[in-house]
Amino acid sequence: MIKADVLVIGSGISGLSYAIKISEKMPEAKIIIVTKADEDESNTKYAQGGLAVVTDFDNDTFQKHIDDTMRAGDGENDLSVVKMVVEEGPKRFKELVDWGTNFDKKDGELMLGREGGHTENRIVHHKDITGAEIERALLETATNSKNIEILPYHYVIDLITQHHVPGKELDEGNINCYGAYILDEKSNKIKKITAKITLVATGGAGHVYKNTTNPIIATGDGIAFVARAKGKVSNMQYYQFHPTALYSKIDGMLFLISEAVRGDGAKLRLKNGEPFMKKYDEREELASRDIVARAIDNEMKITGDEFVGLDCRKMNKEKFLEHFPNIYQKCLDEGIDPFKDLIPVVPACHYLCGGIETDKDGQSSIKNLFAVGECTNSGLHGANRLASNSLLEGLVFGHNAAMKTIELLDKNDFNFEDLKAIPEWNEEGMKMMDEMVLVSYLRKQLQEMMSDLVSIVRSNERLEMALNKQKEISEAVKQLYKYSILSPKLSELRNLVNIAELIIVQSIAMKENKGAFFNKDLV
Repeated sequence: MIKADVLVIGSGISGLSYAIKISEKMPEAKIIIVTKADEDESNTKYAQGGLAVVTDFDNDTFQKHIDDTMRAGDGENDLSVVKMVVEEGPKRFKELVDWGTNFDKKDGELMLGREGGHTENRIVHHKDITGAEIERALLETATNSKNIEILPYHYVIDLITQHHVPGKELDEGNINCYGAYILDEKSNKIKKITAKITLVATGGAGHVYKNTTNPIIATGDGIAFVARAKGKVSNMQYYQFHPTALYSKIDGMLFLISEAVRGDGAKLRLKNGEPFMKKYDEREELASRDIVARAIDNEMKITGDEFVGLDCRKMNKEKFLEHFPNIYQKCLDEGIDPFKDLIPVVPACHYLCGGIETDKDGQSSIKNLFAVGECTNSGLHGANRLASNSLLEGLVFGHNAAMKTIELLDKNDFNFEDLKAIPEWNEEGMKMMDEMVLVSYLRKQLQEMMSDLVSIVRSNERLEMALNKQKEISEAVKQLYKYSILSPKLSELRNLVNIAELIIVQSIAMKENKGAFFNKDLV
């Protein structure tokens, strides 16, 4: 058994900023960060556009940012949370700069971009790889902290709670988290890591769908193991689809064409060059993501085309190359010249607006368990996330969770009597799977079903059909899980099946269309 004061699950902006804050205030605390891939692999790393924060007080205000966030979230946001995040934003942004993150400037002033749903230029960025730059700076700071230990290739199987104590019944109103069972992928051994406080910062669940902008690690692990531990999970019906992913004939992770490209003037057109956004919203290309994604989806259904075009041909080439060098290079690699050709784009699963329920300090419904970032339903995003608010959420809630954690560690009011009775992981009678074909087959079936039946536009009939199919796949996965020695692939499949059920069941319960959720039978 490994003991820590704080166990952090995930190494993106939420997990790293939280750990750094605690490390700075409590240099004696033992902090362990576990991550299932390389330490820098996270959804944070792939955030292109930037971070939304009010810095230009001559032209922008907190109230404008609050209003934009509420409008994008279709009023389903918690206004007090939105105010808190927006107003705390500049302080948290300054800390990010102090930790060594570089943002684009011109003549000493921040260069501010604008994206869909924003009424002012307020996006701070580092070219078109803002997330990667933030990840670099935070990882460097965390690595230089003497009391932070980062364990890559450590995959969390399940949280440790009272239900692991032999003979103890689980009281759903009073659940304690004591750490987690974690698979060390290098040694293939499952470790028991206990902690006074555990933070879940595992990101999204994009790979529950066939096409996503998320990296391969985004399989909803944190939400799934919190749900299995009887923690509260909500708003899973609100899955945001990014309007402009680079079209590919191959399923999987699609390359994101940042919203900032449209913010700088790119236009959406049909294959024949005809514009269409005016039919859907007066803001046209700068409408919020849910509106633009549904518009593209509808036009593709009408025309039968597999994609629409993003027209950058009239944009300033020098400015484009300065702001979007990676997007430009990716297009060239695919045989597309953005200044001569339309860029073929499609909507792709992008961001989960619901998840683990938390309060303003990031505390979940399970005692001593915090959650921050895309795996949460914090109240910030409501029914649809405003572009570039996610990195801001990670910073603000990471700070709040860290401050609350420090307060709890100072009090040191932890009862770990149950720990003595919690067993090590038992694999007796299990067998190693001799092939992964069944896991791959079931995962593909689940993704196809979710993409066909629970996508941008849903219906009552499709959702009922999806639930039946999910139950069938779930039963097959349970049988595999019951008798197999665990691997990350099998565990991820188990989590994706849990995520699919949460999305479908909470979609069926919805009785009106809001933000990213659209059921054609409710019109």
